[in-house]
Amino acid sequence: MRITSALVDPALLDLPWSTPLTQWPARHLVALPQGISRHIVRFVRLGDYVYAVKETGERVAEREYDLLRALERIDFPSVEAIAIVADRQADDGTPLDPVLITRHLQFSLPYRALFSRTLRPETMGRLLDALAVLLVRMHLTGFFWGDCSLSNTLFRRDAGAFAAYLVDAETGALHRSLSNGQRGEDLEIARVNIFGEALDLQAAGLLHESIDPEVVCEEVVQRYERLWHEITYEQQVEREARHDIERRIRRLNDLGFDVAEVALSTVDDGRYLVRPKVVDAGYHTRRLIRLTGLDAEENQARRLLNDLDAYRVESDLTDEQQAAHRWLTEVFEPVVRAVPAHLRHKLEPQEIFAQIIEHKWLLSERAGRDVGMGPAVQSYLADVLVHRPDEQAVLGVEVPTA
Repeated sequence: MRITSALVDPALLDLPWSTPLTQWPARHLVALPQGISRHIVRFVRLGDYVYAVKETGERVAEREYDLLRALERIDFPSVEAIAIVADRQADDGTPLDPVLITRHLQFSLPYRALFSRTLRPETMGRLLDALAVLLVRMHLTGFFWGDCSLSNTLFRRDAGAFAAYLVDAETGALHRSLSNGQRGEDLEIARVNIFGEALDLQAAGLLHESIDPEVVCEEVVQRYERLWHEITYEQQVEREARHDIERRIRRLNDLGFDVAEVALSTVDDGRYLVRPKVVDAGYHTRRLIRLTGLDAEENQARRLLNDLDAYRVESDLTDEQQAAHRWLTEVFEPVVRAVPAHLRHKLEPQEIFAQIIEHKWLLSERAGRDVGMGPAVQSYLADVLVHRPDEQAVLGVEVPTA
């Protein structure tokens, strides 16, 4: 047996590598919701973490391992590659397939686990939005996926929306940039795969009757193309309307994308031709980390920053860093500590806080006054959070896949 690992964990040696993955004893496994896969996949707990173990070919495992490591270095939203275990043999000397080990993404779920009975139109729309953003991000990065689908994606809740993470990279390739043809091929693969997944849901009676699989697969492409256009199109700006350049940058920031530089050129009639260079998503996420050290999804970060900015105004604090420190210790942390221990695995702390902010706004609208954070927290815990399923990893819970 040979282990290539980015993380030296002696506990890897304790797993039953001489046994085919399909025969691993239950004591090594944890029950997690699982998407559709062409490979045998099992989940195991080692120490404080849960890992996905996938049997595949050696060259395929090495290629995917290298790609996932490369994506991790550029901070791309994907699962983390941990190790390859090759040269496996059964006790009788029979060769066994190598495995790729990745770290399970906490609080994430495959799309089939995001509904209890039927996938409603608004939920499908949010999933498609998240997938479109993921595709745009990877194409800006120069990554060609080659097998885009809902099944190859994990989703985390993000303040009423979803954030998407790449799970399967075995068909991918990382380039300096992608041609329009490569982007178009990725979109066509996504269209075909999502159409098949929607048909599968429909056949199982899990798709809302108002959702047409043909419309679904077209929508993800349309959402991608609208976002891609907003990020990359060249804009003509009048000389007297230079503020339009700043407005364009702010709009891209609101979409969650950073602008590294702006290319300006003049056209014959004296106007400017503007094309911003978008470097990556995560504008609000990075600002929140810089100010507070909190790591959150983009929509969560936007909502937390809005609350922080409101606190700063109400407290009449001019120093942003001082306001962030006081908000963290006087607002965020007390709210998180108010969640009872038996409810803390329902959602991650940043998502709980973001939902409490929304819940407080709804209660205040209903009451016609600001109800205050304390009553909002207690109302949310008693009326909302207690009824939610655990999503830290859904450990030990069987989640239907059909």
